Amino acid sequence: MVYRSKWIQAVAIVFGFVMFIPVAQAEQQNFDITFCGSTKVTETLLESQDLIITTFEGKGIVRSNLKDKTFDNWSYHLLGVRQEIPDKSTAFGYSKYMDPDGDIVVQENLYPLGAKESTWKFLYGTGKWKGIKGSGKTAVVTRAKPITPGTRQGCLRSTGKFELPK
Repeated sequence: MVYRSKWIQAVAIVFGFVMFIPVAQAEQQNFDITFCGSTKVTETLLESQDLIITTFEGKGIVRSNLKDKTFDNWSYHLLGVRQEIPDKSTAFGYSKYMDPDGDIVVQENLYPLGAKESTWKFLYGTGKWKGIKGSGKTAVVTRAKPITPGTRQGCLRSTGKFELPK
């Protein structure tokens, strides 16, 4: 009886390890991209000394900073709202990224203006990205002198983690 009990315990332990392997494979993966493009103010809702509210739109291309190049050669489109109040300005928006196969992911972005970093999180994905979850930070890499009034050109780097359902 003691032998059988220990055998059952051993099988249970091995079963536990086997069950852990798929969980380990579902661990979060690194996300590290640089995206460059142009953003323009699309509309001004209000412009006063105390408050400025504008909408903005941007488009560009994504390059992966990881060896596997999973996120290389994607395109992006972003829409957002910017609020400028003395000593407390922010921008909030959504970015849609499309991979070379046409599948997309959507991020929600919060940009405290003047801060060194902003935050993002994945909200949605299609095709191979369906069910994507993750979050991270974005920082400015470089900004160029605007080529036309009301625009910004530059590159930003987003880093973080993501995971896909099994």
